[in-house]
Amino acid sequence: MTVTLEVRDHVGTIRLDRPPMNALDTGVQDRLRELAAEASRRDDVRAVILYGGEKVFAAGADIKEMQVMDHAAMVGRSKDLQDAFTAVARIPKPVVAAVTGYALGGGCELALCADFRIAADNAKLGQPEILLGLIPGAGGTQRLARLVGPAKAKDLIFTGRQVKAEEALAIGLVDRVVPAAEVYEQALAWASRLAKGPALALRAAKEAVDAGLETDIDTGLTIERTWFAGLFATEDRERGMRSFVEEGPGKATFL
Repeated sequence: MTVTLEVRDHVGTIRLDRPPMNALDTGVQDRLRELAAEASRRDDVRAVILYGGEKVFAAGADIKEMQVMDHAAMVGRSKDLQDAFTAVARIPKPVVAAVTGYALGGGCELALCADFRIAADNAKLGQPEILLGLIPGAGGTQRLARLVGPAKAKDLIFTGRQVKAEEALAIGLVDRVVPAAEVYEQALAWASRLAKGPALALRAAKEAVDAGLETDIDTGLTIERTWFAGLFATEDRERGMRSFVEEGPGKATFL
């Protein structure tokens, strides 16, 4: 399999495994969509890691595959491509990307689908599609601009340049930079901590933030209010408040 899902202690790792560079061909894209859906529906998965292995996250699309596709073929395929990445972005659980080596083109766009990005100190990220006479097609023009702002996004997209980990951290493209040997362990620690949290509240928080960013503030506040009130019907809310009153803050368990 070019992409796998391994679940351990309520953390699901979606692992890209298409040597040597984890090129994102149509098979990988379709498999990503399938596993994102599986991770979304499985109750034993409470947080997710996106990982490409110790050497590379994903160096982009399979250019040889795309080279033989004409306009008509890509009109049909581009929707499938976006749908695969959107499935990852809409996993209703905390998702962290563990970025090693190159995360270029589609690889960078996949990392953008996560809620949090931990990068190796030797990582390089970018959207080099312009160098092929193209633009990002898996969400890069939209998610990158929302994450780092339009000016920084246009710089990366217009030039196609690669940024090293420290610059990626400085512009907000990644959230933490660690030694290369520690990337997965750091991602696992982040995911494991959240996997112990209240699943419905985490889902509500993610949806409220993500959906709110796509609309005006009044609609966003309505989304927040609806989720906030709805959580009062959950066992996790009862457990969390009871623990706070009886034991003090931060001691509730939700599994």
